[in-house]
Amino acid sequence: MAGADAFYATYLSTPRGGGVPDAAARARYAPAISSTLAGLLDGAAKAEEDFAQITKGQVPPLLEGDIFTSLFEGATAYTVGGCKENGDSATCVISLTHAEPGQKPISWTDMALLAKGADGWRLDDIGYGGNWDFSNKGKLSETLKFAIANARGD
Repeated sequence: MAGADAFYATYLSTPRGGGVPDAAARARYAPAISSTLAGLLDGAAKAEEDFAQITKGQVPPLLEGDIFTSLFEGATAYTVGGCKENGDSATCVISLTHAEPGQKPISWTDMALLAKGADGWRLDDIGYGGNWDFSNKGKLSETLKFAIANARGD
């Protein structure tokens, strides 16, 4: 499905530093994501700024590693599998791989949750499918809402 492919193509071509993408990266993702997801990313970025100021940068950020996949290190390749539409939403199976030279590749499946708007299909959320220790769990939206809710540093 075009919306999922647009997001993951952008994902692979956008430099990733881990955690919430910076403003420049969020701008690159904007054409491929829903306004809801864009708002959550902006909110989480603001939360990270607030958290860093409150903690005077003495603790790690609220979110570390790749937030767009189950694997902390992120993916180096993807394949959009089957998609199921249900009105203005769709779910696509995304096969992901992380490969480093000289190491055995790691493969897993996440779910791309899409929303259909006036300008077509866009990524609205990600369902993490990793089942190993320390993989991202649940959904991307839950991860971003966690950061927003915990920015005070309590």
